[in-house]
Amino acid sequence: MALASQILVKQSSNARTIILNRPEQLNVTSLEMASRLLELFRAYEEDPSVKLIIVKGEGRAFCAGGDVTAFINGGWKQGAIFFQKAYTIDYLSATYTKVQVSLLRGIVMGGGAGLSLHGRFRVVTDNTVFAMPETALGSFPDVGASYFLSRLPGFFGEYVGLTGVKLNGAEMLACGLATHFVPLNKLSSLEDALCKANTGDPEIIDNIIHDFSNKNPKLKENSQYLRLKTIDMCFSRRTVEEIISALEKEADRNMDDWILWTIRTLRKASPTSLKNFLRSIREGRLEGVGKCLTREYKMSCKVLQAVFCKDFFEGYRAVLLDKDKKPKWEPSKLEFVSDDMVDYYFAPLDDQDSQDLKLPIRSNLTSYAISKL
Repeated sequence: MALASQILVKQSSNARTIILNRPEQLNVTSLEMASRLLELFRAYEEDPSVKLIIVKGEGRAFCAGGDVTAFINGGWKQGAIFFQKAYTIDYLSATYTKVQVSLLRGIVMGGGAGLSLHGRFRVVTDNTVFAMPETALGSFPDVGASYFLSRLPGFFGEYVGLTGVKLNGAEMLACGLATHFVPLNKLSSLEDALCKANTGDPEIIDNIIHDFSNKNPKLKENSQYLRLKTIDMCFSRRTVEEIISALEKEADRNMDDWILWTIRTLRKASPTSLKNFLRSIREGRLEGVGKCLTREYKMSCKVLQAVFCKDFFEGYRAVLLDKDKKPKWEPSKLEFVSDDMVDYYFAPLDDQDSQDLKLPIRSNLTSYAISKL
């Protein structure tokens, strides 16, 4: 598919609708797509005739993440270039001086979360499915996840990032990842109303979305968000080992399918990835979005460099290539992942051709993610 058709733009008076258009690939973003998105975000912010940005995906996904195959085949420096562009888009979105509305129909994972969840308005619907599944792939939740997940109630962000659990639209609204829930049959009408409104006033746009919204979509009886008390008790622990131990003690008292699934999922994930993300989200609780993205960039580059740990490549093989879902992690157990090994991912880049992520200077330093709603 030609690049020109992978990113579509619809113009309507003051609004610009950016459409991710790789439906057969669940709209995963390539380097070329990231370059075009960055170009559009910059241009629209400088264009006085543009007051509103709408971002959506074609088909059954908003965006399922970045193009992992390209990272594997192109080498770590190719991946670093992609991360530079993707993280810069995320930072622009988080500090945008104009209103961004993300229409999150279908799958929202990985890089798709970065493109949407940093924006001011995040609209979910009946078929929205969100997840950050990176620990099962030998990586870690990035694209600013240490910022937006750490702002969720209690320690729900640790649970979501460590396990890769899937959340539906109602759960995203309840925990704060989404700002509005609009029924699927009203989503097109909402988009039309936004395009016709001819305004960039956040309050007016909020009211328009509100008029189409289901204010209190019902959580399912088995929703993990209803487990917040147990999640807080277990996932507030200092280490991954202590989290699993707390879950196992809870299972002894009250063995149910959810606790068993949680323990089993953590034990199947990459030990290095789990420890990296737990430290990342704990640091993210105390950092702004820019610092989170800068740190995650270093970590992502080191995951791709695979100097001490090749879990990302093994996860790709097991989950996406051979699909046997039997990765052989190395180190294979949590106790084999030392603090020094984790420290490596948080240290400055040591490659002579590498440099830290340089984010643009912004006039608007207000981030619209979770805590700023």
